[in-house]
Amino acid sequence: MLTFLQATVSGLLIGGTYALIALGLNIIFGTTRVINFAQGTLLMAGMFITYWLWVFGGIHPYLSPLFSVPMLFGLGYLVQNSLVAPLFARERAREPMSVLLLTLGLALLLENLALLLFAADYKTVQIDLGMLTFKVTGIIVSVPRLIGLVAAGGTGAALYLFFTRTDLGRAIRATGQDREVARLMGIDDSRIYNVAFGLSAGLMGIAAAILVPFYYVHPAVGTSFLLKAFIIVVLGGMGSMPGAALGGLIVGVIEGIVGVYVQAAAAQIVLFALFVTILFVRPMGLLGVERR
Repeated sequence: MLTFLQATVSGLLIGGTYALIALGLNIIFGTTRVINFAQGTLLMAGMFITYWLWVFGGIHPYLSPLFSVPMLFGLGYLVQNSLVAPLFARERAREPMSVLLLTLGLALLLENLALLLFAADYKTVQIDLGMLTFKVTGIIVSVPRLIGLVAAGGTGAALYLFFTRTDLGRAIRATGQDREVARLMGIDDSRIYNVAFGLSAGLMGIAAAILVPFYYVHPAVGTSFLLKAFIIVVLGGMGSMPGAALGGLIVGVIEGIVGVYVQAAAAQIVLFALFVTILFVRPMGLLGVERR
């Protein structure tokens, strides 16, 4: 029983970070109706920014979002405004296939650029909290992962308030629900798309700061997280913020339990089986709403 509880707690702790990454993916899809294949690579960029800020500037990873979030927001805003928006305008389509290919090409570009600049070596950040743990009724709790869960929860709460209490947040939601009606209400949908893409990219700076103290930095590190983010988005519901949170925790727990009782590789098999099952049984996800 203690082993099961330990696996569950460990899964919940990492599940919060998964949820944050999936939330970034959900923001873009919920607003533009386009899946961003470069989301994992943006996470990788955030992790490298965090790493080099620590190496050259001595900046603690948990302070790095002060720098990485604005940088990634600007990158996301620029990509949407300079690359994605012209494709939308030219093709006049809601979900042009070329935009999907563009984000995939961007992912390959950033990953290979990182490989060229930083080589394929695994890099780690050694901080005092990195290996710190404590016990609660016999269950070992990792301090960095607990901090990550709290940070992810706080970020999710801040985003909820942003989307429900601010004019810009409501404009993003309105554009995602019906672009044409939003235009009639005077909302500049092009600007909204730029902000949504930038916001999604900026979240990867926070996720990177959470991961770097206990996870390696590598040019291909974003790929595995992207696959999990897709599973979480489908599981929770495309465009659903509560769905992303719930899906992230579920995926984390499944990984933890299956990894303990079987092996880590089997956890990935279970996740992909769950992904396919959800697509067949409930394509809109657990908390998603079918769009007409």
